[in-house]
Amino acid sequence: MDKSKRPFLKSKRSFRRRLPPIQSGDRIDYKNMNLISRFISEQGKILSRRVNRLTLKQQRLITIAIKQARILSLLPFLNNEKQFERAESTARITRLRTRKK
Repeated sequence: MDKSKRPFLKSKRSFRRRLPPIQSGDRIDYKNMNLISRFISEQGKILSRRVNRLTLKQQRLITIAIKQARILSLLPFLNNEKQFERAESTARITRLRTRKK
C-alpha cells in the first residue's frame, strides 16, 4: 500500500485529562499554606513546573509566595530531619568511643 493512500490511524491510547493543580478560585498567596505545601518536596525544595503542571505565570507566583513564607518563617528553608537523625547517630558513636577509653 502506498504511503500517501494509507488511512490516518489514531492511537488507541485514551488519555485521562488531569485536573489543573490550581483551581480558578484558589488565591496564590504566602498565607495559603495548604496550597503552597503541595508544591514543595520533602526536602523543602520548590518543585519544577513540569512536575507541578503549572503555567509559567502560576509557577512564578507560587515561587514568590513560597519565598515570602520562608522569609516570614511560615515555612522552613530546609527540611533537616534526615540530618538530625544522622547527627544523633554520630553522637551516639562518639559517646560509645569515649566510654571505652
